[in-house]
Amino acid sequence: MEQGVFFELLGWMASITMILGYLPQAIKTMRTRNTDGIALPTFLMMGIGSLCFMLQGILHKPDILWALFVTNLITSVSSIIIFSIKIYNDYFKKK
Repeated sequence: MEQGVFFELLGWMASITMILGYLPQAIKTMRTRNTDGIALPTFLMMGIGSLCFMLQGILHKPDILWALFVTNLITSVSSIIIFSIKIYNDYFKKK
């Protein structure tokens, strides 16, 4: 197998496993709205990290790293939604 093809395949395998590892918890949090077990600083840093990786995937030259971009686009959107639910629960709902 050519090195470039192996590199792409490895990237997509990482992408799929990261999404499958992250999405179930994100979906559960979105459905239940329970954020008691989520540490806000940790989750915020994970979201910022995903945004940075997404930008790295877009800005990579000469080609966009699509696996990196797609994975972190999904996790970034999920992070923003869960972060919003967490802020709502901690600062508005409980008061």
